[in-house]
Amino acid sequence: MKEQVYKDPRPAEHFERFHARVRRGRPDWMYEVVRLVLTPILLLFYRTRAVDTDKVPAHGPAIVAPNHFSFIDHFFIAVYLRRKVQFMAKSQLFTSPIQFVYSHGGVFPILRGRRDEDAFKTAHAVLARGGIVVMYAEGGRSRTGELGEPKAGIGRLALESGVPVVPAAIAGSAKVRNWKKLQFPKVTVQYDDAFRFERAESPSREQSQAAAQVIFDRISTLYGGLDQSGRRGAVRAARAARRRATDAAEAVGRRPAAH
Repeated sequence: MKEQVYKDPRPAEHFERFHARVRRGRPDWMYEVVRLVLTPILLLFYRTRAVDTDKVPAHGPAIVAPNHFSFIDHFFIAVYLRRKVQFMAKSQLFTSPIQFVYSHGGVFPILRGRRDEDAFKTAHAVLARGGIVVMYAEGGRSRTGELGEPKAGIGRLALESGVPVVPAAIAGSAKVRNWKKLQFPKVTVQYDDAFRFERAESPSREQSQAAAQVIFDRISTLYGGLDQSGRRGAVRAARAARRRATDAAEAVGRRPAAH
């Protein structure tokens, strides 16, 4: 396994132009180009399926918080969503020529291993204009094939913004690199109900870590369900939950009005 370079030696000033572009506006035409090129690959080779995409808010700001196994988890998360999402990604990805694609597609860098305020300012700018930020709960890829540990950053952003958080589980992407052996794992993404924390202007690290753990517990439950029941089980459970919700709504509608 190739050793992971955790700290980027380049100074924060190097990445200012990428933050400036994302803060100025939404993803441009590059987002659609990447979607057009990659969607057939994700659907045909990895048989990607998303469950409960309707749980991602149709309007307004939100944070989507998935687990992270693969370098293309960005695309698994976004492929079935109608809304454009913007990713917080490790700064090491921002090298020529691919940095042009990332920046124009709405991705912005975070310097791992140090306190990167620019990344949080950019995330808040996206949320302030009603956008969606995708931030991995573990901070970086788990290279063991098992879920990692939550990092305080996701909790901090959720507390500071007070916007809805949508936990998401990605199952199957840990083996994506097997494409070199012509092995293509089936990848399933499932979204959980959105929830939010009471807004805290300057949360402590302990508060941020506690919030991150709450988010990650929801991710772990989703992932465990996918791991045990598989895609079919998740789809059946989701359909059953929707039927129960519909039946409950109809029952309320049939209830006689109080006089």
